[in-house]
Formats: sequence, structure tokens, C-alpha cells
Amino acid sequence: MASPSYPRPDFQRPNLNWTSLNGAWDFYFDDEDAGLGENWQLTSPPSSLKRTIQVPYAFQTPASGINERAAHEVLWYSRTIKDIRSDESKKNGDRLLIRFGAVDYDSQVWVNGAFVGGHRGGHVPFDLDISSAVPAGGEATVALRVRDSPYDLTQPRGKQYWGPEPESIFYTPSSGIWQNVWLEAVPATRIANSSEGTVLRSNDIKSGVLHARVAVTGRKVQAPTSVEITASFLGLEVGKVKGDLPKDREYADLDLSLRLPETEFNRVAGTLAEDQSVWRDGLALWSPEHPLLYDLTLKLYDASGRAVDEVQTTTGMRNIDWQRGDSTFRLNDKPIFQSLCLDQGYWPDTFMTPPSADALKEDIELSKKMGFNGCRKHQKVEDPVFFYWADRLGYLVWGEMANAYEFSDEYVSRFNQEWTESVKRDINHPSIIAWTPVNESWAYPKLTANSQEGIDQRNHIRQLYYLTKTLDPTRPINDNCGWEHVVTDLSTFHEYADGPEVEKICSTLPSILHRLTGEPVGRPMFVPPVYGPNAAVLDPATQHKSGAPVLNTEFGGVNIAPADKKGTGKKFSTEDWGYTTASDPEDLLKRIEKLAIGVVHAGHCSGFVYTQLTDIEQEVNGVYSYDRQAKIDPSRMKAIFDKAAKIYLDGVQNEKKWEVSATDTLVGPLGNKRQREMPRSDEAAAFFHAVYTAVQEIPHGKVTSYGHIAKLVGTPQRPRQVGVCLKHLSQDTGARFNHTNVPWQRVINSKGMISPRSQPSSTQNQATALRAEGVTVSTGALGELTVDFAEFGWFPNVLPSEEEGNGGFDEDE
Repeated sequence: MASPSYPRPDFQRPNLNWTSLNGAWDFYFDDEDAGLGENWQLTSPPSSLKRTIQVPYAFQTPASGINERAAHEVLWYSRTIKDIRSDESKKNGDRLLIRFGAVDYDSQVWVNGAFVGGHRGGHVPFDLDISSAVPAGGEATVALRVRDSPYDLTQPRGKQYWGPEPESIFYTPSSGIWQNVWLEAVPATRIANSSEGTVLRSNDIKSGVLHARVAVTGRKVQAPTSVEITASFLGLEVGKVKGDLPKDREYADLDLSLRLPETEFNRVAGTLAEDQSVWRDGLALWSPEHPLLYDLTLKLYDASGRAVDEVQTTTGMRNIDWQRGDSTFRLNDKPIFQSLCLDQGYWPDTFMTPPSADALKEDIELSKKMGFNGCRKHQKVEDPVFFYWADRLGYLVWGEMANAYEFSDEYVSRFNQEWTESVKRDINHPSIIAWTPVNESWAYPKLTANSQEGIDQRNHIRQLYYLTKTLDPTRPINDNCGWEHVVTDLSTFHEYADGPEVEKICSTLPSILHRLTGEPVGRPMFVPPVYGPNAAVLDPATQHKSGAPVLNTEFGGVNIAPADKKGTGKKFSTEDWGYTTASDPEDLLKRIEKLAIGVVHAGHCSGFVYTQLTDIEQEVNGVYSYDRQAKIDPSRMKAIFDKAAKIYLDGVQNEKKWEVSATDTLVGPLGNKRQREMPRSDEAAAFFHAVYTAVQEIPHGKVTSYGHIAKLVGTPQRPRQVGVCLKHLSQDTGARFNHTNVPWQRVINSKGMISPRSQPSSTQNQATALRAEGVTVSTGALGELTVDFAEFGWFPNVLPSEEEGNGGFDEDE
């Protein structure tokens, strides 16, 4: 962003000393790759090659002043800089850093001809200490060489296309510098940022304690050093903690309670004091509705007790829970519905670079206006300012990496490094609630192949999962968004069909999990086993974790035929791309409503990601145009998404009609009590959910026993509780699970007999329902109703949804 605002407002020193290097730089295409051989870093490149570029815009953008789309693999930049440190600053030993927000892809940097460092990775930041290379009080020349291969498909590139022209879902590349560049003077011994190891764990809302690891860089060996954290809320100091760095470590672990003092709580909390979604025992909670943040001041002290560095940042206390076993995704212990948009972060004249300091904030506000409560930030590690505003505006974000398209040892090395750096950069933002390293098997074309290559690719996805889990155990990981999951916390799928087909797919859990998706051939949601000689299993099949959240993380993608392209007179053409096409705004809204309600109507999906927020180049399926003009009425769009969320959340509440007391007494909706062996509180909801979804998998015209359902859901000791669940199945067709979508009639007792339920006629009702499915129900001498298990029985060892799946790159997003 060509703006004087500080590029990292989320981690800022109060006595900031910095200067932006955005603006005019000398620029050269080095198509012959002659620069290193001719020492361009020491001498001026040929004047015939000299251009002027406006940093931080990629040379392919109009805003750069170059605006050239032809492929150029090697780029050189240069400009004059001046030491910004004062005499006192130098006397104190302060260091001078040159800081790059992101440079795509492989960078080398010289100052006055001296090599000062480099970096590989196009979406993440790097800092170089140039203190020794800049003459005292004088000027220096910075030279930057960048190599960005247009054709290397093992290089993480996201949506930057390798073809001669952008097409379908792929866009013009952004080579070289595309995020802010600046100089900054910092203390020699200083508090490290998150990329260097400072981590703020803000998920422990039960104790109300912030668990912080404050890292320090530049400390002399074993020099006595201490760090301190002071927390405040709305100007009120909440607490303070101080600790020494151990001699053998470059960090200190500190715990700080963020609960407000009781004497101050009511004054600060005001009318929201009793709202459990805002406060938890004096602890302010972060949520989309109330994005409450604590201000933190981190200080570093030397052996004499003198403060040598100070940093200001924020944290939001919130807990994410995806492991309740009832398929819910919870924030602060409450089920939420995620109405997310696919946000790819492109602009007409600047492409991947925001055109102004306010553009990222404005995109979040536009998204919320349409009814989205967050986004899946797609195939891009967005500018840090985006997350600064997401924290403050209450905007949920799924962090994602730009993928490559071919698998190799070099790819593994590249991706591991850059993914690690991206997670570490953004780990302290409460707005980020999930991580997605891979999308749609991009770079992993052999995941379903019965080969060693397939095993190798699976193993790398496993490595990414466990690497991410080690870096951050507080957030769920979506290992491979869309299909072919290897090890995942979330079962995500992509579906770009129209509303009726989406509704059909989402009507049952098996129809979601067993569908094949993607083009040109069907992709399973989970990978099948890999077999070796003699049918030995070399790599096992994977499957949906029972009770894990299921989310439709791409759907929609409906474009709309514009009457005229603004300012050009050009009509809608076949070059304008979308998954399906609406005729006008009214038709688009109707399609979106059918899609959104189709996803949620049966209650299996705890969120969705609509494609997409804005048009990008030829892909015109945004709810906003490329220049951020609304195509449809935002208030009506918001009403659709609010309706979808209500349907889901009402279903979750209807499902939890039972509560379990401390003595394991099962309390029914009519107040009746039965002493049963049942799980407690949240486990009860998970048990009901598991039973109902299992019963939904019984085929038409088949029956099973209460005991077998109990066995299939992992509780063989609870056959009687299965009957209790079915007895109290809701009659309300609006409930998530009800008599119309759970085939209760297909469960009978272990003797093949229909058991009486709450009224004598219920056995006849069940018999009638079974006979309508072609099941023979016999009447015994005493009037008992029985079914022959030998002919109509259904007794699988595992649920079909948990069996192995069946086994390129596709043009989904």
C-alpha cells in the first residue's frame, strides 16, 4: 500500500522510528539473467533497460507504472536510502532493518554492493539487518534481485496463472515486491514478533488466563533479561506479570489473568454485565458480535532494570471447539454457523496489493454488509493489516496458503518453509479460527493412486497437519479443503451444483460423505487404502470422524450477465466466467437463497463458504463487481444468510431436548425422568446426534436392532438409550432430526420384534411404515409383530459413512 501508515499496526513500538520505502524505485527486466554475472549489484545496469516502478505494486499492474503482462523471470530493483537512526539511537546500539512485507518469489539483497541476505517465499515477510552496510549518517544504494518463475509449478503461487493469459479461475501473476517495504530502527536487544517466536495463547476462557511466550532477539549470551506484560481493557489496567528469561532460552513463559477486578467490572461492563456471550466471570470475550480486545504492553528490561524495548499489541480471549462430537463448531462454548465468503483479495489496478490503507477494512465492511460473518481467505496470505481489522471488526477468517501444482522434493521443502512462516506470522490474531494448508489436492494428484507416489503425497499432507498442530493446537486444521482428506479436524466438501441438487446432496450425512465431486473425474471426500502384494494394506483408508463438523467450503459461484461493462461499452461475453449464470439480480438472489437453504435444511452442515466476494478479472461470480459495486441488494442477501443460520442453530437447539443431571438422571422434554446410564451434559447431545445420524444410514427396506445401532455409534452398552432417543424424536418437521428424516421404523429389538413405545398403536404405526417399504411384518399368536432378520436385517460392522472412500487438478476454486 503506497500509504504512510505503519505496515504492522498489530505489533508496534510507541517510540516508532521508521520510514516507508514505497514509491519510485529503479527497475530492470533481466531476461538474459546477466545481472549477477555483470555485477549489477555493484555497478549500474545498462541504462537502456532502466524503468521506474511504483513499489509495492507488481510490474504486471497498472498502478506500478510498468503495466506489462509478458513473462519476465528475473527482476532487479534499486533505490537510495538513508540511515534514519539519530546519533543517540546509534550510541544506544540500535539496529537498522530493511523490512519486506512480501516479495514473490526468491530474493537477494545488497546494500552498497555488500550482500546482506535473501529470502525464498512469495507470501511471507522477511527482515534484514543492514546496520553495518549503511555508512554513518550517509546514503546507500539498495539493490534487490528477484527470481519468479512463471512456469515452475512446484513453486507456491496460488491463483497466479502460468499460462499466457488469465482464464477461468486463474489470474494475472504478481511478481516481485507486492507488499510494503520500509526501514525501521529497533533496539539491538528487543522483543521478537510472532514470526520470531512470541505467541499469545488466548483460548483459555475457563481460567481467564492469557498464556504468553515472549521471545527476545539480540540478547547477549546469558545476559540477565526480564520481560513484562501489562494488560488493560478500555483504559483500565487489568493485570501485570513479569518474569526472567532463563539463561538457556530466548523466551519467557508468562501467565496473566485477564479477569476484570470485581470492583471495576460493573462499571466497565455496563448493561452487558449479565450477557454470557460477552462476559465470562469478569473476562471479556471476543466474538463476531462483540469483538472485545485487551490492550497489551510488552516491555523488555536489562540487568539494571532499565526498559530497553516496548511493544504494543492486542489479544482477544476466545475459545474454539470442534471436538464436542455433535458436529457443531463452537466459539466460546456456543454453536455458531459460519456464513463465510471466498475472498481472494484482488483489485482492478493493483491485483494482490490493496490500493489504499483503507481498502482491506472496506472489504471486510462490504462483506459483513452482505451478511457474511467471515471469510475463507483463499490461496493468499493476506496483508497483515487485514487481520488487524478482522480482529477489531469481529470477522472470522480461515487462514490459507497459496498452493503449487506439482509434487516434488523441492516443492515439499518450499511449502513447509513458507507455510510455517505464514502460520507464525498470524498466529496471535483471534479472528483466525481455522487453518487450511492445501486446497483440492493441488500439487497432490496421486492421493487416491494405489502406488508409493500416492503414499508419499499422503505422508506430506500428514506432515503438514501435525506440523500445524504442533505450531498451534488451539485451532482446527482443514488438511485438504474440498475432498481427498488424509487427516483432518473438519470434513469439508465443495459443491457447485444448483440449489435442488445441493439440497439433495445435503439431505443426509451419507449423501454428503459418499458423493464424488470435482472434474474431470469424481473425487472422494476421503482416500481409499493403498494395497501392496497379497492385498496387504500399505496405507489405510481415511474416513469422517464421527461427530466432526461438516462444512460446505465452496458453493455458489453464480455469475450474472451484466448489461454493460463500465466505461467500455462491452457486453457480457463467453469470456466472462462463472459456474452457473443468473439472468438478473432478482434471479441471482433466488438462486443464492435456494443454495444457502439447500445446504442447511437438514442440519448436517455447520457452515458454508459462498463463492465469492468480488469479481476478479474474467471470473465474474462475485456478489460485488471488481470495483466493489454491489450486484444485489445487500440487505436482502443478509436476510438470506441470517435465515440459513437460524435454520441451523434452531436445529441444534431442537436436537438438545435432553439434559443430564449430575446423578445421570435423564430429563425429558415433558419433565419425566428415567434412571439410565447416559453420558453427561454435552455428551448427551453428542449421543442423540450419533444415534439419529446412524439411523439415517439404514437402507430403505431394511431393519436393525437397538443394540446394533448402539454398537455402531461406539456405545454397545446403551441399546435401551437408543430406544429412548427414538421415542422422543421430534414431531416438528423444522427440527434438525425429526420423524420425516430419521427412519425410526427401521429399528426393532434384538429378537426381531417391534417393541411397544409410548402408546399401544405405535407398534401398528411402525409395522405400517415398514410394510410401505416392502418389509414383511408377521403377526404372532399373541399379536406380536416380528420381522425376519435373515431376509431384511442390516448389520454392517461399521457405518457406511465411515467405510473407505473410492478412488488431477480440477477447475473448482
